[in-house]
Amino acid sequence: MAFQPIKSAVLGVGLGGLTFHIPFVLALPQYFSLHAVLERNPTTPGGKLAARFGAEAAKGVTIYKTYDEVLADPEIELIFISTPSETHYSLAKQALEAGKHVLVDKPVTATAAEAYELGALAKSKQRVLYPFQNRRWDSDFLTLRKLLDLPPSDSKSLGTLVEFESRFDRYRSTLKNTWKDLPIPANGLVYDLGAHLIDQALVLFGRPAKLTAQVENIRGLGHKDVDDCFTIHLHYPPRPAASGLQPTSFTCILRGHILSVRSPQVRYVVRGLNGTYLKFGVDVQEDQLKVIPDVAEIKTSASYGLEPEELWGTVENLTEGDKVVKATWPSTEKGNYAGLFEDLAKTIREGKEQAVKWDESAEVIELIELAYKSAKEERTLVVPPKP
Repeated sequence: MAFQPIKSAVLGVGLGGLTFHIPFVLALPQYFSLHAVLERNPTTPGGKLAARFGAEAAKGVTIYKTYDEVLADPEIELIFISTPSETHYSLAKQALEAGKHVLVDKPVTATAAEAYELGALAKSKQRVLYPFQNRRWDSDFLTLRKLLDLPPSDSKSLGTLVEFESRFDRYRSTLKNTWKDLPIPANGLVYDLGAHLIDQALVLFGRPAKLTAQVENIRGLGHKDVDDCFTIHLHYPPRPAASGLQPTSFTCILRGHILSVRSPQVRYVVRGLNGTYLKFGVDVQEDQLKVIPDVAEIKTSASYGLEPEELWGTVENLTEGDKVVKATWPSTEKGNYAGLFEDLAKTIREGKEQAVKWDESAEVIELIELAYKSAKEERTLVVPPKP
């Protein structure tokens, strides 16, 4: 039986909708059909959709000006929510109650309670509720996982890990003057970029035992409660060593700094008993998607998602005689955000298990809330068992 494309609506035609969602809906016509977009004040025929992707891409796509119109359209099966973070919970709840499948951009909600409530609602309505944790398909993360999966006998294996550092640093000395600068729920750098770093850490290492965080507005710009800098320590029990030295702990350090003068920025520093991995630069897909002339290139271009060699990481391994050998760890794994969309479509049409489960993103929000609490109280917190 042929795959019936899922009639979809995208809420939001800002950076999120035009860069991270609409391109994939258009590039995967075997899975999706762009039926509608929500643009409250279009100024030209076809609106921002036509302005960015051309009149042909906008042909036959309805531009709704209100959410009620989107919800009332019986042909829409799936709604992509890419709107200001504080709106995610209410918009997703309304979509589920209207019988729609839903993909929610990160952060999925402002609170874990809201996230778990939406998960229960989706289950009761038998609808797919999918969190947009696209950076599980980053080239650098896929490449890192390949390194960490090496058997201990491999000469490039890092051995028992003792510390994992993951960073999204930038340099920006001014405000963007967008909704992200406002003191509203689910705003701040921890919700924005920390959501990705925490999700990746949970994928790799599971739920930590304790958490210690420092969160601040280091530039002193805008509202003091809208953070632009964070350091989160996730504390784990020691990872067992095969023989010899046995570390007493394992720590994940997650960092986002807005005043880091460096190009390219540090991305990963992973330390093990047998070696260290150092990586600079971030996945190239976002920059490519902002300017890609034809969305078909997402699937056809040999360079899409491919990290340049100058950003490849290095591994330094300890050999006999305590000598250190340095080698390149090539980023042969292409970034592939399309993989998330393909998984979403198959979850809806074929009933497969989601690659990114909703409860996993709810757990991310749990840890974000704990990070703010830890920073405010200036203490280490025990991470409770999963609800």
